[in-house]
This record gives sequence, C-alpha cells and structure tokens, in this order.
Amino acid sequence: MDIGHVSLLARLNLAEKEKELFSRQVGGIIEYVNKLNELDTTDIEPTAHVLPIKNVFREDGITDSLPGETALQNAPEKEGGFYKVPKIIG
Repeated sequence: MDIGHVSLLARLNLAEKEKELFSRQVGGIIEYVNKLNELDTTDIEPTAHVLPIKNVFREDGITDSLPGETALQNAPEKEGGFYKVPKIIG
C-alpha cells in the first residue's frame, strides 16, 4: 500500500519515519484480514451485532407522579415548587 498516496489524499503531511511506521502497521492489518479470510464461514449467518438486539421499550401506562417535595429535594435552588435556574436570555 502506498502510504504516501493515501496521506496525500487525506491531506496529511507525514514525515518519512511516519510513512514507514504506518506502512508496516497497515501491512500487519492486511495480513491479519487475509488470515481471517481463510476461515470457513459458509454455515455462519451474517450478523450486524455480536449480541441479540431486541426492543427494550415498554408499553405506556398511567402511573402516579413523583411527589413535588421528593423531586425537588436535591435541587440547589427552588422557588414556588419549581427548580430555580439562572436566567440565560437577556
């Protein structure tokens, strides 16, 4: 792989030592991918994720609200049963 050409396309200014280093690293990655390509995957179903993904949403339902005092107990400032926050619009 021509790292010089790739760095030019990516608009990277690489020193010669960096080009040599990246060339060896990319070569190692390509060797590893080629080794993976030797695996027999004919009976393996393609997947998009290693774990089964399922919908974790629950049905909407009416429940009791959190009491106001409980909801505001850790608020740094409160006023009239509401959170008090700094004004951000002049």
